[in-house]
Amino acid sequence: MDIFLIFLVNLLTVAVFMAGGWAVSLPLRNAAIADSLWGLGFVLIAWLTFFQTDGFFPRKLLLCIMATCWGLRLFFHIASRSRGKGEDPRYAAWRAQYGDRFVLVSLYRVFLVQALFLWVIAIGLQYGQIAEAPARLTWFDAAGFLIWLAGLIIESLSDLQLRRFLADPANKGRIMDRGLWRYSRHPNYFGEALVWWGIFVMVLGLPLGFLTIISPLVITYTLLRLTGVTLMEQTEFSDNPDYQEYIRRTSAFVPWFPKHR
Repeated sequence: MDIFLIFLVNLLTVAVFMAGGWAVSLPLRNAAIADSLWGLGFVLIAWLTFFQTDGFFPRKLLLCIMATCWGLRLFFHIASRSRGKGEDPRYAAWRAQYGDRFVLVSLYRVFLVQALFLWVIAIGLQYGQIAEAPARLTWFDAAGFLIWLAGLIIESLSDLQLRRFLADPANKGRIMDRGLWRYSRHPNYFGEALVWWGIFVMVLGLPLGFLTIISPLVITYTLLRLTGVTLMEQTEFSDNPDYQEYIRRTSAFVPWFPKHR
């Protein structure tokens, strides 16, 4: 199948998938379903590409397994974290702002935008399965897999540490600055970015693979400037003096040793 047709089929499919999530969100009045579906969208794209392409089979299978492990973990993490907590404050604010128009606004501003973003971020994941050469696993594959694995471990461990911290009533009102959170204010976001840089390194060994650098650049920029670090710290912690002190001594993204007082 033509490479552009494969990308188009994947884009349309993931758009329909997210639109289905939008339809489910309407009676529930909860647009946060889109966040839970984020990880599953990558799993869908990975396996859809797998069955459309004739690339090097071991690399195809490895990429699909990697995407599935990462995507399912993220899905279950976000779904369980959101259970019983109602709509995310961001979407609730938009619902109040747009009123009855939020029904359509949420379709394109929440669900279809996420479909487009995850498709772009998954460009490397798709191209890595399309390319037929080199028909062997290379050092790029090994290095990329190790970077991906490190990212998955960091993201999973930091999420687990934060969940346990928040579950302890004694920590109410306190800032999480233990474990990986001692070295980065957002180690989970750093781990997620590392996952996609790892996939990029795998694809870097393929012809024209360097062009897929858009994938890790988009997810890194998104996590740093759009929906991650900047948004959270400007909205949730801007008036918290303890968090401002935490900002002063702790790296925002890449883990590093904290500054002394």
